[in-house]
Amino acid sequence: MSVVSQVIRKADDELRYPSSGELQGIGQFLKTGEQRIRIAETLAENEKKIVDQAQKQLFKKRPDYRAPGGNAYGQRQYNQCLRDYGWYLRLVTYGVLAGDKAPIEQTGLIGVKEMYNSLNVPVPGMVEAIRCLKEAALGLLTQEDAVAAAPYFDFIIQYMS
Repeated sequence: MSVVSQVIRKADDELRYPSSGELQGIGQFLKTGEQRIRIAETLAENEKKIVDQAQKQLFKKRPDYRAPGGNAYGQRQYNQCLRDYGWYLRLVTYGVLAGDKAPIEQTGLIGVKEMYNSLNVPVPGMVEAIRCLKEAALGLLTQEDAVAAAPYFDFIIQYMS
């Protein structure tokens, strides 16, 4: 849900027009639209590269995940890890586009720790995977865009920690 829809929903719930402060917030949201789209495009266009760099970095740090008995051992499990990396990168783009972390939580984080625990996937490993994903993704962005995108990765990391 974007800033615009949040303001409209809140004002409507309270049977009033948006306040000048809320309208200024919408104005700021619109001013950053070009940057948010640029970030989302860069992440989407480079998904394979970002996921590849992130998995290489993670498995270099944690080769035990790919070893027999590890959660990414075997082609099926490995492919599932890569699928999850892509999913989390997509969640970040949703948040960036909306200018809000709510889509990340609502779309993909509610119950995530419980799911990974039930599958015997170490949550600290997933947190480290998101850190690697963040590093790979931010490396493709300008400094200004990386600063804008980083909090969305950090939100996932904090949520899982």
